[in-house]
Amino acid sequence: MKSKEKSKKYLRLNIKNIILFITFCIIILYMYIFYNIYFERNKVYAKETSAETENNVIISSAEQINLEEIISNNFNENKKEEYFVEEAELEYITKYNTNPELPKGMIQVVQEGREGTQEITKKRIYENGQVVSEEQVSAKVTKAAINKIVEIGGGSYKSNYKVAVGDTVYVTSDRLSVYVEPNDNSEKIATLEKGNELKVTEIQNEWYKITSAYTIGYVKSESTTYINPNSKFEEENTINNNTSEGTANSKTKTPLSFDMALNKPSGLTLEEFKKVLTDSKDKNKIFQNNAEYFYYIEKQYNINGVFVAAVGIHESSWGTSKLATEKNNLFGYGAYDSNPYNGAYNFSNYSESIDLIARVFVKYYLNPKGTSIYDNEKAQGTYYNGATLSGVNTKYATDKNWANGVYNHMKYLYNKL
Repeated sequence: MKSKEKSKKYLRLNIKNIILFITFCIIILYMYIFYNIYFERNKVYAKETSAETENNVIISSAEQINLEEIISNNFNENKKEEYFVEEAELEYITKYNTNPELPKGMIQVVQEGREGTQEITKKRIYENGQVVSEEQVSAKVTKAAINKIVEIGGGSYKSNYKVAVGDTVYVTSDRLSVYVEPNDNSEKIATLEKGNELKVTEIQNEWYKITSAYTIGYVKSESTTYINPNSKFEEENTINNNTSEGTANSKTKTPLSFDMALNKPSGLTLEEFKKVLTDSKDKNKIFQNNAEYFYYIEKQYNINGVFVAAVGIHESSWGTSKLATEKNNLFGYGAYDSNPYNGAYNFSNYSESIDLIARVFVKYYLNPKGTSIYDNEKAQGTYYNGATLSGVNTKYATDKNWANGVYNHMKYLYNKL
């Protein structure tokens, strides 16, 4: 009897142990499932930004976002941070190519620039419910920008010819919009192709009223030329029907003052830009060798090229900064606080840097929202506080003395004339 009772007791103990073991396994399984379901949802991944084509511009590499650190910071009642994504325009790059068959100094657009789009991840920090800082963490190109291509005449001769009413001109860009009125706000009625022949019937500043086999309307003069692309242009074909550029422009120089409007050209000639930007302080001869591009941005974008040069000198210490020497970036463009060197744009040459910053100033800082600017664009005026040094300083630089520093460089350059 005792043996039987002992066997039954042993059997009961084994069954109990098995039940306890199975229960323990079920609890562990539920904990594992709960962990994966809950915590996997809160994982944050960051992908490295990369360019799909050579036209894409990498603004910065994405940072790894530390979830535990964010949660810890956000539990602090006095301090909180958040990440958010914005879609923004990706500015195109302007490529300048020398064409030895064009008269020296002539500018003509052969491909219109098209902006792309990008997704920008930003970090915003709050203290006591107030935003105290905001900075860019990463950027991802979603649509590549298309470069603008401009040809610069490099011939041994110089033409002073100006197109007159009745002349024939030819389309130089890959496409050219025709408008009902001589402004970008009017209705677009046609698109012309490169090489199309046009008759000029009226001239209004940078606009030509034209007739062609296809349409009648207004076009931008910068995308046309009086030189027939089907015949070689010879020096003897030039007609000097006006005074020399130097004499004409010297009468229209914008006088220097701290409160001068910066959305107007300085009026300096190409030779004068080369003169003022040739300086012993320019140890690497960066400004001297790129003086022409400060002249070209005046012609294309209605901005004071001396101001842009002074900003470059101020930001790059006359082209000696690390960004200037290693990335051809004279203005520290894209150098955000979280990762300034890696975040800064990398340009293939200095002309791209000069052209881009000029367009950024014109589009975001120097003109009110809706103003017609370059390439059929409208100013966004995001940081517009007046077209003066003080106005630009308000949003462009945290240094309150930035405007004075830039103005001192402008005075230094103007005094060399």
